[in-house]
Amino acid sequence: MIVAVIPAYNEGSRIAKVIGDAKHHADRVIVVNDGSTDDTAHVAERAGAQLVEHIQNSGAGAATMTGIEAARLLGADIVITLDADGQHDPADIPLLLKPIHDNWADVVFANRFGPTAAGRQRNRIPFVRRIANGMGNVLTFIVTGKWVSDSQCGFKVFGPRAVEELDLRMSGFEFCTEIVREAVQHRWRIAEVPTKVLYSEYTLAKGQSFSNGIKTAMKILLRSFLR
Repeated sequence: MIVAVIPAYNEGSRIAKVIGDAKHHADRVIVVNDGSTDDTAHVAERAGAQLVEHIQNSGAGAATMTGIEAARLLGADIVITLDADGQHDPADIPLLLKPIHDNWADVVFANRFGPTAAGRQRNRIPFVRRIANGMGNVLTFIVTGKWVSDSQCGFKVFGPRAVEELDLRMSGFEFCTEIVREAVQHRWRIAEVPTKVLYSEYTLAKGQSFSNGIKTAMKILLRSFLR
């Protein structure tokens, strides 16, 4: 069974389309409503998603792990994670699923910075975003010893082994680095697949501030010494 997991915080205006598109490629769609104060929960249920609720906002990492645990209870063999704001194109899901179906990867990372499939042009990503993601990649390499070209992207696919073994303990955006660490520790086979990114003023405005980025980096470094 393929289950799509969509962590969501105040995405009532956008999540219905993400759910509708994801349903074309997954047997079930789970939305983790991470303490939203808008109508995210109502919209998600109306769009046909299975809803899991956090009473208060707990962070992207916590919401992702809650969704994966819910997918396990449903009997998921494969889990897709993607953002609720529409920046990931669900039409790229088959590209991410292929290495899993072909049995040469346990986890597949989307790569927004490589050439996109079928000869499409590279994504036009703002310079500030490229720098921020590059810093995230370097930090991830420092604490894990593994280079992933787009380690901070939320668009991923986990195969059966990764679904069974993944155990995220970091609740914020630092969970993306933790996933790479999990892959290294469990010796998962890793694939990277170029995908589109659909930036808008809305999605760009949601980026982390510099101060939050520093806090995330400190949490990653601290966890690297404690785990």
